[in-house]
Amino acid sequence: MKVHNLKIKPQYFKDVVSGIKTFEVRKNDRNFKVGDLMVLETYDNEKFTGGFVNTEITYILDDPKYCKKGYVILGFKLHLEMGGILQ
Repeated sequence: MKVHNLKIKPQYFKDVVSGIKTFEVRKNDRNFKVGDLMVLETYDNEKFTGGFVNTEITYILDDPKYCKKGYVILGFKLHLEMGGILQ
């Protein structure tokens, strides 16, 4: 199991925290695996803004019919019990 620290825009972070966004589209340059943890950290294109949340990858869609070459769609679940700052 790996831990991936990833930037996320504040507007998408709010949707993750509220539970309506349960996926990420990412370049597959980190060898993501089901069971890996992702720490999503808010970033406003200039700096980190302090918010973060812990998630666990539960599904990976890596089908060229649906994903751009080199990209994956990562399904995840929140792990608020592992801490976070929900700004």
